[in-house]
Amino acid sequence: MPTPRLEHWNADWGEITTLSMQKHLELQGYSVVRYEYASGTRFNDHTHEVDKNAVVSGRLKIRIGCINFILNSGDMIEISAGVIHSAEVIDDENVVSLDATRR
Repeated sequence: MPTPRLEHWNADWGEITTLSMQKHLELQGYSVVRYEYASGTRFNDHTHEVDKNAVVSGRLKIRIGCINFILNSGDMIEISAGVIHSAEVIDDENVVSLDATRR
């Protein structure tokens, strides 16, 4: 299984907003879709073709195998297509996330 790649927002890229993160991903060759998930939302084990998940606001836990990744505002994780993982909104704040797929 390929190792997921975690990337943190660089302050030199400007303020963390949906638009700024979307533009950052699009410049890397991704098509981007925005989602908002309520506190307590859980996604059981699944796979999909999304290459990268980015968190604009809130906190999202992604579990791959026995490893938990906690994504905060400005964090992005690259998960290879077909890799089994689960996700959960943690804390009381909704999560705004961007799902990015290579064009």
